[in-house]
Amino acid sequence: MTISAASPIPARLDRLPWSAWHWRVVLALGIAWVLDGLEVTLIGSIGSVLERPDTLGLTAAQVGWTGSLYIGGAVIGALLFGRLTDRLGRKKLFMLTLAVYMAATLATAFADGFLFLSVCRFITGLGIGGEYAAINSAIDELIPARVRGRVNLAINASFWIGAALGAGLSLVLLDERVLGPALGWRACFILGALLAVAIILVRRHVPESPRWLLMHGRREEAHRIVAAIEEEVRRQHGELAPVQAGGHEAARGAPGWREVGAVLLHRYRMRSLVVLAMMVAQAFVYNAIFFTYSLVLTRFYAVADNRVALYIFPFALGNVLGPLLLGPLFDSLGRRRMIFLTFLITGIGLALTGWAFMAGWLNALTLALCWTAVFFVASTAASSAYLTVSEVFPLEMRALAISIFYAIGTGTGGFLAPVLFGWLIDSGSRTSVAMGYALGAVLAFMAALLARRHAVNAERRPLEEVASLR
Repeated sequence: MTISAASPIPARLDRLPWSAWHWRVVLALGIAWVLDGLEVTLIGSIGSVLERPDTLGLTAAQVGWTGSLYIGGAVIGALLFGRLTDRLGRKKLFMLTLAVYMAATLATAFADGFLFLSVCRFITGLGIGGEYAAINSAIDELIPARVRGRVNLAINASFWIGAALGAGLSLVLLDERVLGPALGWRACFILGALLAVAIILVRRHVPESPRWLLMHGRREEAHRIVAAIEEEVRRQHGELAPVQAGGHEAARGAPGWREVGAVLLHRYRMRSLVVLAMMVAQAFVYNAIFFTYSLVLTRFYAVADNRVALYIFPFALGNVLGPLLLGPLFDSLGRRRMIFLTFLITGIGLALTGWAFMAGWLNALTLALCWTAVFFVASTAASSAYLTVSEVFPLEMRALAISIFYAIGTGTGGFLAPVLFGWLIDSGSRTSVAMGYALGAVLAFMAALLARRHAVNAERRPLEEVASLR
C-alpha cells in the first residue's frame, strides 16, 4: 500500500448540505437492511408454520438450524465479498450481492424439504453478508461527516421496516381466507425476490465511491463524479460552501493480509476489541430472540401460528423508533457515551425481561411490550456496532474490516444463538430459556464496559481523520 498526494475530494463531499441526492443514495443502498429484516422475520414468523405436516414438517431444532445456516452464509459472504469490495469497488459488489440474494430467495419459495430449504437459506445469507460490507462502506464514504452517525443508525433501523413488511406478508398470506399456510409461506419469499428486482433497477444510478476511486488512483473519475454530485446539489441549494484549504492523503490500493493483521491486532488493538465485543453482543441478542420468537409464542403462550406476526409489529416499532430518536445524540453527545449507555440499558432490560418470563409474570402481549421497550434501546446499540466498525478503520481496508468483525461477531453470536435457543425451547423449560436471555445480558454489559473506556470519539470527524486518531 502506498500513499498518493493529498486530495480535496473528502472535504468536498463532507461539506455538502443534505440534499435529494443524499436521500436517493440512502434509499437505494439502505434497502439492504430492509431485505435482511424481511428475511429474518419471514423465518421468525413462519417458523412454526414450517413445522406443520402440510408444509415441510420441520422440528423446532430444524427451524433453528435454518436460521443458523442463514447466518453462516452471511458470515462467509461477508468475508468473500468484503475482500472483493475493497479490491473491485463498492458498486460492482453491491449489485452482485443483491443479485445473489434475489436468486436464492426466489429458490427458497420452491423448497420441498429441510435440505433444499437449508441450502437456499445459506445462499441467501451469502448475498446479505456481502451486502453489509459493500453497503456500509459506500454509505459512510458518501454521507457528510456531521450527520454520519444519525444517518448510519437510521439506515440500520430500516431492518425493522423489513421486519414489519415480513410480518405483514406472513399475516396476510398465511390467512386461510387468502392462501393459507401451505402456499402462503412460499408466496412470501416470491414477493421478497420481486422487491429485490426493483431495488436493482434503482441502484444502477448510484455512483462508485469517489473515495474508493481515489484510493485506486482513478483521480479524474473521482473528480468527475464529485463534480456531478456538486452540480446536482447546487441546483437545489444554490452556491455551495467553499472547500477548506488542504486535504487528506489518499491511500493507494488494498493492503495485504499481513498488513491488515498488523492494523487490527497491533495498531488498533483496542478498537478491534471494542468492535468485537459490540458485534458479538448484538448478534447474539438479536438472533437468539428474534429467530425463535414464534417458537416462544406458540410453545409457551399457545399463540396460533398464523397469528404470530401480530406480535412482531410492536417489536418492530420499538426497533425503528430507537435509532431514529436516539441517533442524533451520537453526533451531539458523542459515540463513546451513547454506545456505553445503550449497551448498558440493553443488558438491564434483557435481564429483567428474562426474570419476569421465568417467573411466569408475562403473557404473550406483555412479553411483546417488554421486548418493544428493550429493543427500543437495543436496536440503537446494535446499529452503533455497525456504525463503529464502518468508521474507525482505514478506508483502504474498510470493507474487509466490516466483513471480518461481522463474520466473527455474527458467527459466534448469531450462528450459535438460534441453535442454542431452539434447543432451550425444545426443553420446555422457562428457566432454561431465561438463562439464555441472561447470557445475552452479560454480553451486553461486557460491550458497554469496553466502550466506556476505549470507544473512539468519531463524531463529526471526516473518515480520514478518524482513522488517524489515537
